Amino acid sequence: MTSEAAIESADLPDPGAVLARNAWDSLEHAYGTAEGTPKMLAELLDDDQRVRSKALDHLHHAVHHQNTLYSATVPAALYVAAIVASPRTAVPVDKKPHDFPGPLRMELLGWLGSVAREADDETEAISRQHGFAPEDYPPILHVRQIRPLLFLAVSACIDDPDLHVREAAIAACIPLLDDSRLCQHRPTLVTLLKEVLGVSALWQYRERAIDTLAAWGEDSTGLEGQREAFAVCDAHDDATPWPAGEPFRPSDTSDLPF
Repeated sequence: MTSEAAIESADLPDPGAVLARNAWDSLEHAYGTAEGTPKMLAELLDDDQRVRSKALDHLHHAVHHQNTLYSATVPAALYVAAIVASPRTAVPVDKKPHDFPGPLRMELLGWLGSVAREADDETEAISRQHGFAPEDYPPILHVRQIRPLLFLAVSACIDDPDLHVREAAIAACIPLLDDSRLCQHRPTLVTLLKEVLGVSALWQYRERAIDTLAAWGEDSTGLEGQREAFAVCDAHDDATPWPAGEPFRPSDTSDLPF
């Protein structure tokens, strides 16, 4: 069986099994043991918007705090991948001023993309420049091992009827395609980068499309990113959102683990 065929035949795990089969009390996130994480993950599908919004905050601020990968991040990512396309994620969540628009599904895709970026080639190169060997850090290795499954989940949302979800799905695919088992999907994504992400109303997506096309040796003629480099820094209103899963979240300071 070829690697591509193996990927196509792979199945996402049952979300309930992910919660039940992991020894969460032996895993860690930013604040110590992850024994409470299964309950929070299950609450992502709660009918109460406040409950699922709190569960989403747990993903951002504990399981993947400040873009760090922890031992609990990988099973959490598998759970999120298993539920992201569920009809129960096409629901609203509470928003902060700089959050991207879109339902819970968009937020979960942004989170998966952020997890994937912390194990991509660019992050590896930066880490090595600072004397840090990614292969010595198990969470990075484990994220890389599950990239085909993450891609299976994320790519299933590329044709979502909600434009915000489609954009988040395309963006989340980008770091996953550094994987040699997945790079054959780049030509398809190039078209989506030019026709969807590169013309997004959100400059952060446009910039990401342009940067990715350049990194892949593709032409980005006609695409426009953020014309004024400091516009987002100088803005005094809440009109410019910040992408789900990105490092800067203005209201995060009260949640620091120190």
